[in-house]
Amino acid sequence: NALTDQEKIAYIEAEKCLQARPAQAGTEGAENRWDELHWSHISQTSYIHGVGGFLPWHRYFVRVHEYLLQSECGYEGGQPYWNETADASDLLSSVVLDPDTGFGGGGNCITDGPFVDVRLRLNANGATDPYCIYRSLSARDFSSAVQGNVDACMETTSYEDARNCFEGSPHNAGHGGVGGLMVNVALSPGDPIFFLHHAYIDKIWWEWQELDLEARLTDMSGTNQPRSGGGPGGGGPPGLKLRAETFDYGDPGNETTLSHILGMVNVVPDAIIAEVMDLRGDLICAEYLD
Repeated sequence: NALTDQEKIAYIEAEKCLQARPAQAGTEGAENRWDELHWSHISQTSYIHGVGGFLPWHRYFVRVHEYLLQSECGYEGGQPYWNETADASDLLSSVVLDPDTGFGGGGNCITDGPFVDVRLRLNANGATDPYCIYRSLSARDFSSAVQGNVDACMETTSYEDARNCFEGSPHNAGHGGVGGLMVNVALSPGDPIFFLHHAYIDKIWWEWQELDLEARLTDMSGTNQPRSGGGPGGGGPPGLKLRAETFDYGDPGNETTLSHILGMVNVVPDAIIAEVMDLRGDLICAEYLD
């Protein structure tokens, strides 16, 4: 809501640039940088959800997305976020869904907006058949973005409790409210709305950190165990073909530490959790404005 129409259009044009820019990372089946960014999430799906690294991995992912827009597409702005609490009671009127200055609305293949013609190529099973961006908007699901659910997360006092809370109602509201591709855990970043949503989740995590900043810059915990029951370096969820990639997350046990590696599958160099804990640090170097 805070961006001018010109700023909104500049951001969308940068997204379209990334979707057209030739692939560079050597990802099998990828035709453009968007595909490669998409694959970095798809290929690690069960290692970055429901685990201790959920929030820091997505913080870095959002920053990598912003970096690519700026360094490869000439974007001069920052990564916007979706103030979801403001739209929690009226999703369908959100400016985010505007067909001209926003991301368009719903449809089995979206029917309006700047990304109507986008075709994604990579899938969790290794297939490369093109498919469209699709959405099934749900005001009921999005209503969980209400401020009260965010406030409940802010009252938690440990990282593990906060992570579980943020990954619950606030996180699920954005994915469930947009629906379609956004409720596919692996494929959701194919919809550009994903980055507005996860920038917002990162913003509220940072606000939680600021409540006790000295302690919370190093407060990390949780497991590394993927949902499929496998461990880092092998396995994966049912149907997920990892191709040639293997992942070494730097934690020999099942406890997430500050040395845990945040992999980006050759899109940019990997980082470790310690490098992204401080939003103001050299790697993220961001400030969220109200």
